[in-house]
Amino acid sequence: MSTETAASHNRLQLFPVAFFSSVMGLAGLAMALQQGETILGLPSGGGYVVTIASLIVFALLAIIYVLKLIRFPEAVVQEWRHPVKMSFGATITVSLLLLGGATLGLWPTLSYVLWLVGAALHLLVTLYVLNAWIYKPGFEITHISPAWFIPVVGNIVAPIAGVTHAGSETGWFFFSIGLVFWIVLFTIIVYRMIFHNPLPDRLLPTLFILLAPPAAGFIAYLKLRGVLDGFGRILYHTAVFIALLLVLQLPRFMRLKFFLSWWAYSFPLAALTIATILMFRDHLTYLHEVMPQERVQLGLLDVARQLGATDTFNARDADCIERILHPLSHLVHRNMIFVRHPAVDYEQWLAV
Repeated sequence: MSTETAASHNRLQLFPVAFFSSVMGLAGLAMALQQGETILGLPSGGGYVVTIASLIVFALLAIIYVLKLIRFPEAVVQEWRHPVKMSFGATITVSLLLLGGATLGLWPTLSYVLWLVGAALHLLVTLYVLNAWIYKPGFEITHISPAWFIPVVGNIVAPIAGVTHAGSETGWFFFSIGLVFWIVLFTIIVYRMIFHNPLPDRLLPTLFILLAPPAAGFIAYLKLRGVLDGFGRILYHTAVFIALLLVLQLPRFMRLKFFLSWWAYSFPLAALTIATILMFRDHLTYLHEVMPQERVQLGLLDVARQLGATDTFNARDADCIERILHPLSHLVHRNMIFVRHPAVDYEQWLAV
């Protein structure tokens, strides 16, 4: 076997399932753009393009991972038995659920297929992981990280498309699982971070996953209830507080070299972006009073940065994406000003 062939086989054998977290980020970005187009009046087309991109990326990653399963099944089995890596296995099924949400308004039939497969598989993954946590020896408190949210608390995103495809009762089933185990795991993770050694550098970006349950839970809860109520506000404000807590960690994050776990930034920020847009829709002046308009595009720009860092696009492509997305902040800013000054002639003011 040549050196080049051996290197190729080695890359395939070591291909991590965590790569599917990039699909979660892209699908979250697609839904954020779709909500921005609908609610904030952002230029149309962005959500469609990013949805297509997320489907293509998922298909490519799925092909590679199936090849890994065929050629190196023992590597896949080892990955799904590892106390840390097994949690990232659920990024496949959560990606399907999110792709079901991203395609809901574009291709309902495709959305239904993606959601149905994702929901069924994710329920199986949840049962498998919980069973492993309970019975598998060798798990220690230092193995836990926010990534443990993905397989169990990931159920909380199912109602986003599930209410449309399977009814509210099915949505409540998945939402209940995600909500209850979020509280349980959040308690354990906080205990681990306070009383045990800090997370290793390669897992520090997973702290952003702490944002996902309350932010995505808020989105799912609005889908289930249809109205903003007190519990919805609790979920949203919890997400905002965790975001503020993470802001204090920015000096640590900025010193990190690139790890694949950086993609952990993307979906939670996209979820917070969507939650903020929905809060803006239901409580018009809230966004301007509590959060700067830059927060709305934070998740969008972060995905562009991850694409550049992962070498999916080169640095020039990432800069181009940022230049395309930058005007969105100005449009959002205009919406904020219009909300503050309802007496302004909107059409005349937009022409300025």
